Amino acid sequence: MKTLSLKYCLFVDSVTTKIASIIRWAPILMVLTVVIVVILRYLFSIGAIAIQELTMYLHGFLFLFSIPYGISKNTHVRVDLVYSRLSPSRKNLIDTIGHSVFLIPVGLFIFFSSLPYAEASWAMKERSSEVGGIPAIFALKACVTIAGVLLTLQGISELLKNLSNQTNSTG
Repeated sequence: MKTLSLKYCLFVDSVTTKIASIIRWAPILMVLTVVIVVILRYLFSIGAIAIQELTMYLHGFLFLFSIPYGISKNTHVRVDLVYSRLSPSRKNLIDTIGHSVFLIPVGLFIFFSSLPYAEASWAMKERSSEVGGIPAIFALKACVTIAGVLLTLQGISELLKNLSNQTNSTG
């Protein structure tokens, strides 16, 4: 792999790994927020809309920001009935096509389709419609756009690695 593409791959993989090391705490925080909401509601008859919404935000963060990490670690879902029986060069070819035809275009689609949505939300500083809710829906919507960028960058990184593997195995 050429130096520039290797540096790119290492950088993107390190960013993805760093984000995953932070977001891995989301499920624990989600459980804690649900427990807090239940305790407040059933023991003290206190509603906690912001904490309920925080659970949903954490859920969104978890899925949006874990997908690039799953791609980087090759743990994403695929139909393994055929793939697992293929040679490494065939797997590499399928991954190259998959990243080029599906992953990168989907990441770009997510980015470009969510950008106006996030921009509009930021422009009006969109808030929760619930009284006492989190006053930052715009931040959550921006995460969809960021996730599209991260997915695209990780897809390019994986594509470069696959192309390098093809070059190394044929040359």
